[in-house]
Amino acid sequence: MERYQEIERSIIKKYRKDIWAKFVKAVQEYELIKENDKIMVCISGGKDSFLLAKCMQELKRHGKFDFEVYFAVMDPGYSEANKKLILENAKTLNVPIEMFTSDIFEIVDTVDRSPCYLCARMRRGCLYKRAQELGCNKIVLGHHFDDVIETTLLSMFYGAELKTMMPKLHSDNFEGLELIRPLYFVKEEDIISWAKYNDLTFLNCACRFTEKNSKEDDNSSKRQEIKDLIKNLRKNNDRIDYNIFKSVDNINLECILGYKKSKEKHSFLDDYDNKN
Repeated sequence: MERYQEIERSIIKKYRKDIWAKFVKAVQEYELIKENDKIMVCISGGKDSFLLAKCMQELKRHGKFDFEVYFAVMDPGYSEANKKLILENAKTLNVPIEMFTSDIFEIVDTVDRSPCYLCARMRRGCLYKRAQELGCNKIVLGHHFDDVIETTLLSMFYGAELKTMMPKLHSDNFEGLELIRPLYFVKEEDIISWAKYNDLTFLNCACRFTEKNSKEDDNSSKRQEIKDLIKNLRKNNDRIDYNIFKSVDNINLECILGYKKSKEKHSFLDDYDNKN
């Protein structure tokens, strides 16, 4: 058995409950992938996106319907060492990637405020554009369960609103394109465990900005703050992750002050007297 086959086997055998079953559950529950979809998997070089690529390959081989899948790596200006690591991992994992370049790192390097925010927006735009060029109707990102609950708390603590990272979104700027997140239920600790079990080393942060600046971007440090908070809360309540996640799937409209829908603000006062 080739090494990549052993890695594939680990996903559907050893990590069947923690990774594969949760991946399939998200695909089915949120109707993420449909017959004849043309999907571009966006690979950053990290553990999440490479695991996602392997799960997508497995689903294509053994799924109940057919779809097309492409594996794209956008090089925003990686160092040669980081680029080499991505290419080596793609070969080890038997993922047929296509790498295309951009000058995002050079542009972001000239910005003083919120470089990570700008970088993320520009990267997303480049990926959508490439997906359109390939004739795809969906792009896939490797966001996982922990990203979802951290985003929920970040929105509450620093955005003063209750919202979360959605499992799928229609693009506002690229007509006909949809973003999906099939690792929505998969926990980061299980992805780390899978990588260690298979003795795989992936990129952590390949950003040139953080490589040469000791001070982290404000958004990045806030996310780490939320990670630490959840870790501490978990010591007293091992269901805290699930409860945070479930809270945005179990909103009681009878007990909130207001909400927004289609940019229109609603208040509990709108029909308060009618209920008496």
